[in-house]
Amino acid sequence: MPATINPTITRSLGSGLAGAVALNVLHEIARQFIPDAPRADLLGMRSIAKGFRAVGEQPPQGEELYRLAMAGDVASNALYYSLVGVNTKQPVVAGAALGLLAGIGAVTLPGPMGLGEKPTKRTPATAAMTIGWYLFGGLVAGAVYKRLKA
Repeated sequence: MPATINPTITRSLGSGLAGAVALNVLHEIARQFIPDAPRADLLGMRSIAKGFRAVGEQPPQGEELYRLAMAGDVASNALYYSLVGVNTKQPVVAGAALGLLAGIGAVTLPGPMGLGEKPTKRTPATAAMTIGWYLFGGLVAGAVYKRLKA
């Protein structure tokens, strides 16, 4: 008998992916037009390069590094935002909480992690956009979960 996939897990993962894609699309479009926009792409590229160097390897460069960063960003945010399924009665509230926490983390953690503060905290506007955009991703994940559950 074939194994079945739990519908809650499927909804959670799909919702997390929707939130992650929404967040990344917002980041990528805004950085083209807003000078103080957060640069999550730079954090992702720095993180990947740091990981490669930690294991004694030469990190990829240019477009390859950018593509790896975007894929990693979408994948990690999708898994994180998929936690909206933990609170199935209030997924939008759960998404808002997840987004807010992710945004605060994106502003406060890169410096201590050795990734630099400027990509998400260059100006007060940059920090506010960072938090707001992660909140947006969480809200999208929660709303999609709620819609898929209906």
